[in-house]
Amino acid sequence: MKIKTVEIEGKSYAVLNDQGLPLYVHDDGKEVGFDAVQTVAKIGQLNAEAKNHREAKEQAEASLKAFEGLDASKAKQALQTVQNLDAKKLVDAGEIEKVKTELTEALKQTYEPQLQQLTKERDQVQNQLHQELICGGFARSKFIQDNIAIPTDMIQATFGNNFKIEDGKVVGYDANGQKLYSRTRPGEIAGFDEALETLVGGYQYKDSILKGNQSSGGGFSGQGSKSHGPKSLSECKTKDEKVAYLKQATENQ
Repeated sequence: MKIKTVEIEGKSYAVLNDQGLPLYVHDDGKEVGFDAVQTVAKIGQLNAEAKNHREAKEQAEASLKAFEGLDASKAKQALQTVQNLDAKKLVDAGEIEKVKTELTEALKQTYEPQLQQLTKERDQVQNQLHQELICGGFARSKFIQDNIAIPTDMIQATFGNNFKIEDGKVVGYDANGQKLYSRTRPGEIAGFDEALETLVGGYQYKDSILKGNQSSGGGFSGQGSKSHGPKSLSECKTKDEKVAYLKQATENQ
């Protein structure tokens, strides 16, 4: 990206946004104010994290030196032998496996129903969280309200799988499985609307889902022309083709 400038009396000056930040132009034409103070603070934070990781690694390596030359498989075998010797004090060596089996079955009957119930409750909570954060994000999205011409549920069907819940927050991912980072807040994860705008900007059929000529500005790099798609809904082979076909059919009514 490069800084946006203006020529005045033969001299170049940086263009500032409403917050007094110099504007930089990304490769797709989107203009973003560069907050140098926030960026320097973020770099300092990342450097501190890197230092903590390095120190933890060095500490772990130092701890492992105590086990240099130890054969892990032989150590496990020796521990198993000791365990069997201790068990022999209680039961005959030929009965050890039987005792283990009976104990395992008893524990399974006692705790498996509780584990199943806890798993069910966990899944219900996860589904509720998914509904509130991701589905709610689509429902409340200002970007969708201002820029998208098709129903919200169709946009969610197209891009819903690009969002995941991590540490209680919605995180967007691109088609290559890479996290989407903010352009206005360097080093930070992109918010829901910013991530969705990026996904739509790279969408093959964006011209069919954007309002009016939205695809020709605001960071969108599409051609703005309608493609000659399938002639009927039954001819659509993919979900994206169905979305584009339904959008075009709605406009032609």
